[in-house]
Order: sequence, then C-alpha cells, then structure tokens
Amino acid sequence: MDLFCQRGVPVHLRLDNGPEFTARRIREWLSHLGVRTLFIEPGSPWENGFLESFNGRMRDELLDREIFYTVKEARHLIEMWRWEYNHVRPHSSLGYKPPAPSAWIAVGEPLHQLSLT
Repeated sequence: MDLFCQRGVPVHLRLDNGPEFTARRIREWLSHLGVRTLFIEPGSPWENGFLESFNGRMRDELLDREIFYTVKEARHLIEMWRWEYNHVRPHSSLGYKPPAPSAWIAVGEPLHQLSLT
C-alpha cells in the first residue's frame, strides 16, 4: 500500500502462483484499486527470474536460518538483511558491486564529479 501511495497504482502486477498472491482477498483488493494481476505459469520461474532469484536468496540466507519470535524482531532482522543485500553484498550482474548507487563511489574520486543517476 505504501508503495502505491508513493509511486502510484500500477496497471498490472506480475505475480507468481504462491498462496499469498492467489488469495481471494488480495485479488479483490487489487481489483478494487483497478490493478490487473498477471500470473506467471506454474513451474516457469524464468518468467520472473529476478524476483525468483531474490526470493531464493532471501529464503536460503535469512528465512531458513532465523526463528522470529515477534513481529518487531522479524522486521529488524529482515531490514538488516535487506540493507546488507543492497549496500554491501556484491552482485555478479553489476560487476560485483552492490546495487545501491552510494556503494559505487570510487575511493579518492571527488564527490562533485560523480553522477548518481
């Protein structure tokens, strides 16, 4: 919901067939907002490879290794993992740099010469 408020309501969302996205209430909510749902074919993760890769890494590196006793603890640990994933962890598709632009600043390069867009 926050993302829709910040960036606007999308025309459609491409989703996998997981139970959280095929739930009747979520589909009704999206329909009420005028958002169409486009589901990838079952057994076809290549239709949304970036998300499938992220989901697998998050499950392997965080969710399968932690037990969350409270929602507050889950939010904190997930945010710590997300920050590391975006600001510290090297990604091979980006030349082994983290995806966050602030992490790309070369040592010794004057800040006024950098373009972060």
